[in-house]
Amino acid sequence: YVRFHLISPLIQQSAENIVLFDTFVNILAHNLGEPAYEADVAQLEYKLVAGEHGLVIRVKGFNHKLPLLFQLIIDYLSDFSFTPAVFEMITEQLKKTYFNILIKPETLAKDMRLLILEHGRWSMIDKYQTLMNGLSIESLSSFVTAFKSQLFVEGLVQGNFTS
Repeated sequence: YVRFHLISPLIQQSAENIVLFDTFVNILAHNLGEPAYEADVAQLEYKLVAGEHGLVIRVKGFNHKLPLLFQLIIDYLSDFSFTPAVFEMITEQLKKTYFNILIKPETLAKDMRLLILEHGRWSMIDKYQTLMNGLSIESLSSFVTAFKSQLFVEGLVQGNFTS
């Protein structure tokens, strides 16, 4: 089991940064779909989670090939690229996801409660409005560059690994 949390203070600076981060993580997951398929067949599992303060990378499975899968994810993260078509597809999916969260009263109530309790939190309404106003490909590219330049890493490795 390998878990790394890539933390960046950049994410919580604005609602736009949160939306750009969500877009980045979804595009990264989309890009990994085909190359990581063989790992899935070999019973290796991975998950990318857009956390509140950074990207969580979780990988688990048989230890002798696990570093290869983790390296694949890191390679795609460091050489991040995307096409305009993928960008449009992911932003449309995010619009639907955000809208579905907004129309559920219990989820919206939880979001409002957290907005009151947590300092510096951005509401789902802010995120949805930012996405509806439109994102540019250039803003995503500059965000990803800034994100990768301001990272702190926490990691946990459990299992049959040497130091």
